[in-house]
Amino acid sequence: MTGKIKVLVVDDIADTRENLRRLLQFDSEIEVVGEAANGEEAVIFARNLLPDIILMDINMPVMDGIQATSKISLEFPQIGVIILSVQGEQEYLRKAMSAGARDYLTKPPGSDDLLRTIRQVYENEKLRLQMLTIPEEPQRKSGQIFSVFSTKGGVGKSTIAVNLAAAIAQISGKKTVIVDLDLQFGDVAMLLDLVPRRTVSDLVSEPDLLEPKTVESYLLNHPLSGLKVLPAPIRPEYAEVVHNNHIENILTVLKGNYDYVIVDTRQSFDDITLTALDQADTILVVSTLDVLTIKNVKLGLEVMASLHYESSKIKLILNRETADMGVSVKDLEESIKFPVSCSLPSDGKLVVMAANRGTPFVISEPKAPISDSLFKLAHDLTGIPETKKDKAGFGWGKLLGGK
Repeated sequence: MTGKIKVLVVDDIADTRENLRRLLQFDSEIEVVGEAANGEEAVIFARNLLPDIILMDINMPVMDGIQATSKISLEFPQIGVIILSVQGEQEYLRKAMSAGARDYLTKPPGSDDLLRTIRQVYENEKLRLQMLTIPEEPQRKSGQIFSVFSTKGGVGKSTIAVNLAAAIAQISGKKTVIVDLDLQFGDVAMLLDLVPRRTVSDLVSEPDLLEPKTVESYLLNHPLSGLKVLPAPIRPEYAEVVHNNHIENILTVLKGNYDYVIVDTRQSFDDITLTALDQADTILVVSTLDVLTIKNVKLGLEVMASLHYESSKIKLILNRETADMGVSVKDLEESIKFPVSCSLPSDGKLVVMAANRGTPFVISEPKAPISDSLFKLAHDLTGIPETKKDKAGFGWGKLLGGK
């Protein structure tokens, strides 16, 4: 350690500040550079003293510790704030971490716990700053975002998103990620036979959300396809902590670090879905040939027109095309006044089997007509020319027990 760890003590009770100062004065590597009696003073002292660590009480007059921590974390992200409170409940911990605190101790802290926490937070902050100052690689071209959307459930939106993502990863060999924004009932992880431990609802609580390394640490790897996956929350109620500004930040980071970002949205025009549609280079609207879906797709396209989305940004994908429905592709196009860009043939048996296995059918059955249609869509979206190798399939069928 080249210098002392500078600590600012913040508490509205003078005796508490004095006790903390006494605990710290016996450590030769720590220096208390100031004391503040409320959150407002803490913000002022942080600007003037630039401490390494702030020991911050929660309940204080004028401005409480949560508000002060939020202000300091935004203005001086290099300062590590450690919250001190007599309250040990998880709700206080959650609020403290959301405000940008790096750790949390229950009052009165033991000397060993206090010193250990200060050192750990200090070392972590120093390491994070070193990582931030590493020379950047030459700026890469931003990736493309493809948002898959439907105005009605049950049309195969998530199945298309997963298999399209796998197809793009296969034909391009480039960095490809799929983001599950059906936040309450997302199926992407299950369709890929992945069991997430951390999801997008955990990621949004990270203070370094805009750091690529932070986002990357939350992505699951799907070895068979080469995809990375940001899964939806594991419980519907966890979706409440995710807001549209979080999604805007996450998609911006992913677009800067991945060549292709596929987003599986929910079937509503809420703030989060609109953010994914706004950010998209291409919106894939999924329809089937039943009249209820056609009606909803027509309304959805009208909404997009009112939002001033260029028609060139939207591609209509027809799923489960079959001559048995009594409605043709031509009927669909005439009804909604929009052309179909890609038709996927109906193959319920293969789709259900692939879902039950947790393996995309473009991998298990690359020569199937529905897989061929999705590979063509992948080529169309990416601009990658088709090759003989593509048409021959990727050779996963025999490996997975397919045809």
